[in-house]
Amino acid sequence: MFATDRDLLVLEPGLLGEVAWVGQRLVSGTGDVSGTSLTFDSQDNGLATQGVGAGSIVLISGNGYEITAVSAEDAATVSRLRASAEDGAIGVTTMSNVSIEVYTFAPQIADVHRRVLRMLGLEPAGEAAEDELDESAVVNVADLVRLEALGALHLIYAGASAGQGSDAPASLRAELYRTRFSAERGAVIAKLDTDGDGVADVARRPGLGRLVRG
Repeated sequence: MFATDRDLLVLEPGLLGEVAWVGQRLVSGTGDVSGTSLTFDSQDNGLATQGVGAGSIVLISGNGYEITAVSAEDAATVSRLRASAEDGAIGVTTMSNVSIEVYTFAPQIADVHRRVLRMLGLEPAGEAAEDELDESAVVNVADLVRLEALGALHLIYAGASAGQGSDAPASLRAELYRTRFSAERGAVIAKLDTDGDGVADVARRPGLGRLVRG
């Protein structure tokens, strides 16, 4: 996948305070936070065992933060939301014996990832036939992160608004992200290496059949 949970938090910092499904909760427990260090005192699952790592997000005492690294099944490095994933971790307020929950929106991101690939005429890794290109052909992955994140947020809020009216807050957020996804889809260009030499030789806009050769 091009996007991570962290990329969703960049676009929607209050996401975990609005949408957090038990079925997508990876780890839950209590623990302490000091600066950038998070340590569980008790928990239902191990962090690494559940696939938690850099790019994951965590709800600490009701607020969402980034996870930048996992050092043990019960310990991680956390940060306030940074301007860039390359920046150093930003310390969190010291807290003791607080509720800590790690969630993922990987199912929604994966759904959009597959859709974006198909819009580009690509197949997921391991699924391409001999004469088809797969996602490894994309050489400017970073340029597609926003598109994938916007699509995932649309799915998340659409799911959260099920059974509610069109004027419900979650429904309005779903429509907002549908519109933003559509706009980004028309603006972003994927650069593809079609002959395996590591150099992009084709550019495609998601959903458009016309190729633009560079």
